[in-house]
Amino acid sequence: MTAAELLSGHNVSRETLGRLEKYEALLRKWNPTINLVSRSTLDQVWQRHFVDSAQIFDLADSNANHWADLGAGGGFPGLIVAILAADRKRALDVTLVESDQRKAAFLMTAAREIGVTTRTVVDRIEMIPPLHADILSARALAPLDKLLEFAERHLRPGGQALFPKGASYSDEVCQALEKWRFSHEEISSVTDDSAVILSIRDIERV
Repeated sequence: MTAAELLSGHNVSRETLGRLEKYEALLRKWNPTINLVSRSTLDQVWQRHFVDSAQIFDLADSNANHWADLGAGGGFPGLIVAILAADRKRALDVTLVESDQRKAAFLMTAAREIGVTTRTVVDRIEMIPPLHADILSARALAPLDKLLEFAERHLRPGGQALFPKGASYSDEVCQALEKWRFSHEEISSVTDDSAVILSIRDIERV
């Protein structure tokens, strides 16, 4: 399947496909040194990382102004969010939080070379001032109860958290409900039959 076919549901422009292809090339160049993504997934980067991130973008409130991606790593979903927002001419501020200096250097380099505007914060999530984000995302970062702790600090009141989770997501939800109250929706992943994206709002400590 071609790159265009994988993202056909997003109707992305030729310019955006070019940005994604450049992104793929940068990942392949940097990954042997920094290990941005699992080496075994590089040959399926469009399905495993690009489309997987694009589905998170599709679930976000369309009127959001500020998206913060925690533990941004190789840029998933944060850089894909910035690319798709630019494609749709949406005014969306994207903040990438990454404590690893080398990964942060990749994120800044990739954004510049791809031609999108993002802000990279190089520090630990719990140490930075509250971000007051409209949308908060984190992919393969921490258990749900820890993510809710981050959301309590960095998500504005009324905001939306989008956390992709694997097959054990129901166990994580049950464990989190021992410490937190929240409303949530479980959206089936388009890239993994056993995974979901949790859309979470109204987060409060028990």
